Amino acid sequence: MMENNTSLPEEDLDQIRRQLRRSRKRARNALTPEERAEKSLRTVRRIAQSPVFQAAHTVMIYANMGGELSLDALPAQPESAGKRFCYPLCVSETKMIPMVPGAWKSGAYGIREPVREASEEVAPEEIDLVLCPCTAFDEQCNRMGMGGGYYDRFLPKCVNARAAMTAFEVQKADRIPVNEWDRPADAVFTEDAVYVRDGSDESWTS
Repeated sequence: MMENNTSLPEEDLDQIRRQLRRSRKRARNALTPEERAEKSLRTVRRIAQSPVFQAAHTVMIYANMGGELSLDALPAQPESAGKRFCYPLCVSETKMIPMVPGAWKSGAYGIREPVREASEEVAPEEIDLVLCPCTAFDEQCNRMGMGGGYYDRFLPKCVNARAAMTAFEVQKADRIPVNEWDRPADAVFTEDAVYVRDGSDESWTS
């Protein structure tokens, strides 16, 4: 973490975050569709081989948008047999709920979302593992999202879950600007590595 971040004015931190978010999104979006698909599949295999994933029963993943790493292949992996996968559904500008999809629709910004009436809502405390996207990360597992704060508000409700990010290596930053209230993830999965937060009590690599 950047220990000196809290001494910076909030407006300076916001500017640093915006610049970092733009630069890592550009790097991510510069990957070709073929590169993105290949790196996504390698990341999926790395997740599937993780002891934390293999021990989980209910896993929250996401339907990727834009240049995000895709987890579409994860439910079809042999290690996923018997697991329950849920996806986030944004129900307001501040809140999302986890759903086991029975049908899909195109939501805001073209994001694939479960159809609420045709899907099963999952209690956050039933989730064992949350895999969330990011725009940037560092080796200390600090996360920068899209700026909406959905996961920041949702993850504290998942009292029994481990939380990991998924990202391409090109999204890694030297250090993510953080505040004292920011919550790092437990781990980050990329196509080339698993980064584990200092002090994590879980086995993330096989």
